[in-house]
Amino acid sequence: MTSTTAFWLAGRQATGEDTFDVTSPWDGRLVGTVSVPSDAQIEEAVAAAYAVRDEFAATPAHVRAAALDHVSRRLVERTEEIAQLISAENGKPVKWARGEVGRAVSVFRFAAEEARRFNGGEAQRLDTDLGGQGRLALTRRFPKGVVLGIAPFNFPLNLCAHKIAPAIAAGVPIILKPAPATPLSGLLIGELLAETELPAGAWSVLPVPNDRMPALVQDERLPVISFTGSEKVGYAIMDSVPRKHCTLELGGNGAAVVLGDYASDADLDWAATRIATFSNYQGGQSCISVQRVIADASVYDRLLPRIVAAVEAQVTGDPSDDKTDVGPLVSEDAAQRVESWVKEAVEAGATLLTGGDRDGASYAPTVLTDVPADATISCEEVFGPVLTVQKVDGEDAAFAAVNASKYGLQAGVFTHDVQAAFRAHRALEVGGVVIGDVPSYRADQMPYGGAKQSGVGREGVKFAMDDYTYERVLVLTGLAL
Repeated sequence: MTSTTAFWLAGRQATGEDTFDVTSPWDGRLVGTVSVPSDAQIEEAVAAAYAVRDEFAATPAHVRAAALDHVSRRLVERTEEIAQLISAENGKPVKWARGEVGRAVSVFRFAAEEARRFNGGEAQRLDTDLGGQGRLALTRRFPKGVVLGIAPFNFPLNLCAHKIAPAIAAGVPIILKPAPATPLSGLLIGELLAETELPAGAWSVLPVPNDRMPALVQDERLPVISFTGSEKVGYAIMDSVPRKHCTLELGGNGAAVVLGDYASDADLDWAATRIATFSNYQGGQSCISVQRVIADASVYDRLLPRIVAAVEAQVTGDPSDDKTDVGPLVSEDAAQRVESWVKEAVEAGATLLTGGDRDGASYAPTVLTDVPADATISCEEVFGPVLTVQKVDGEDAAFAAVNASKYGLQAGVFTHDVQAAFRAHRALEVGGVVIGDVPSYRADQMPYGGAKQSGVGREGVKFAMDDYTYERVLVLTGLAL
């Protein structure tokens, strides 16, 4: 028997009358049973966060930093346990789950560092004009209000960390809603936060069902919403609350460009290996996984067989096995959707070079060429282990192909030419350009977010703290400057 996992209401454990089961997408086994908060309990959490907002904003930086350092250390101590939990509820190969825990360790550590230097104040002399003589402006940042953080299933620990840690660092109360498919990792963060001395009410972790979220989104006591997930849901949230501050980290169909100067055998081997790995890690369920390869005609014929071989070398199977590279998708429905998109592309004229098979929630790593530009798999985010490869003539055509998408999250450009790197940075309509590697690289302290339909705002600890706060100016008068 699996005991029921409580949720975290204003810093304490609580249970409601209803529960739901979390099952493994690999074998369907029961991973955990989670208690669901009632409407009254959700109201209690919101009221507590709203009531504590001034107290929490005034909490000394060392208190917030100590709490964040504590969580970071405890994640290290429990790495293997947490990695196994992520793998069980998400289907992620355990070797990638360990990496996710390591990233969350860094996120909380970065947040502790930022808490210590945040809000230090910036002084500006105003006596540059006669009317400002004897005046000095001091600018500080203050919370916009309680944050509602909505996290996705694909990084069930680290993307919860990216909501919670910056809020605590900035002294902003937060209510976190983990994804229904993978709530256990987010609830475990609550377990670690409960070991700290943060004010009661400063944080809650509530596994609220999706159909009960609209009321929470509309609540005027939650003026900031940080959402990571699908384009459709993210923009529906923003449209429903036009006067709130929304940070949306949405989808992408990440492109890896291989330019003509990236032509040695070693270059192409590296590019193929990185492309194969990061089109399939997480089962392709990453917003910045490689979905499109755009290769210069001069290297295409040598690169393509290398990519196919590297994709076929990916080890699929049981996510609890250390040797597994690619596990199942989050559900059989997700795998069926990917299967239907590949079938549609092939029927429209695409060539299937490898993969294309589904077994329950698992979908084989797949490579397609000659995919029509209007095929769903060309236009939308596949969020599965599927890669399309196309040939282009020259740099301009390659960059145009990257931009021929409604998405603009990140792009990777394989080149040795520093001038080409700067041209890519200028030309590509994305939030991040990675030179010499795939678009899937993310350092958790860097600004992360997209352009076009990939969202608005930026994550990354310092940048999320800026999103959660606003500048307030203090003008001092009569000073001898």
